[in-house]
Amino acid sequence: MSIIIEENEENPLPIAVTIGEPSGISVEVILKTWFKRQEFDLKPFFVIGSPDILQKQAAHFDIHVPISTITTPRQAIHVFENTLPVIDINQGSTFTFGVAVPDTTQMVIRSIDKAVEYILAGEARAMATAPIHKAALYDAGFTSPGHTEYLGSLCEKHSSDKCHPVMMLASEELCVVPLTIHTALKDVPGLITHKLLIKTIGTIHEGMKKYFGLDAPKIAVSGLNPHAGENNSMGTEDSQIIAPAIEALKKQGLRVTGPMPADTMFHKTARAKYDVALCMYHDQALIPIKTIDFDAGVNVTLGLPIVRTSPDHGTALDIAGKGLANPTSMINSIKLADRMSKHLPVPEIAEDHTNE
Repeated sequence: MSIIIEENEENPLPIAVTIGEPSGISVEVILKTWFKRQEFDLKPFFVIGSPDILQKQAAHFDIHVPISTITTPRQAIHVFENTLPVIDINQGSTFTFGVAVPDTTQMVIRSIDKAVEYILAGEARAMATAPIHKAALYDAGFTSPGHTEYLGSLCEKHSSDKCHPVMMLASEELCVVPLTIHTALKDVPGLITHKLLIKTIGTIHEGMKKYFGLDAPKIAVSGLNPHAGENNSMGTEDSQIIAPAIEALKKQGLRVTGPMPADTMFHKTARAKYDVALCMYHDQALIPIKTIDFDAGVNVTLGLPIVRTSPDHGTALDIAGKGLANPTSMINSIKLADRMSKHLPVPEIAEDHTNE
């Protein structure tokens, strides 16, 4: 049973931040984000991971960030202004800048698991995930292609609903979704189906309505081939698979256009005509947004029963420990998680008034 929040009432629960790969820049951007909390008017968040790692890296970077260990997420509300709240999951605290080692993989995975548990239990309202190093996780038995797919399987484990997680990259200038994500380019055409297009566009439509306040979101769909196939002279996928799916969704009342030639979709005038673009493969979506706004983009997962955002960058092992990491994307991740979740209903559980 939940309390319905009025439109002008904000959800008071904190945002969960996962620690990410400590050998990269994840902890550095978290520390810098808390340090800039007042400048960017950030709402309370807490980190799930190792207080020891956070303290060691704060000292290394000479960033004045007092760390406080908390035992429940709601305690973060009371201490956030003066200290960075951390829930210790007791999974190790060793790291080496620039080298992802197996010792920390269980902490990285457990941090993600706990964030999902806290949100579904009504103890946190959203999660912002710091970057993970997938190669190190694969060596430890991690089987999902990435964060997005792993979160989908986690949520299904805790819910009776079937999830269709969709990765959206968002910035003030552009929002894009890749239909296929971590797959070889040669395999993309075979993965583009009527069913996948219908499900993905439907998920985008519902997500933009629910979290971004758009009653009728405008969705532009790219073609797969150059010039969207140019009357089948450069492939038939655009006319035989993509176009029929778009027409079927238009008949359902969705505002969908395409297939559009990808090379003319992303200049300023074209972007003004839609709210989000669906592209057929990874680089077709990510090249434009990273060109337009490399440092500020945010990774958003639609199609889950939880709000999840993440910086649109990796662990950057090459600059780890050098103090060069830009926290803008992490700051924007937490701000966007706040925006998407601030009016969600709060489960009716006992208030935690602990103040320590």
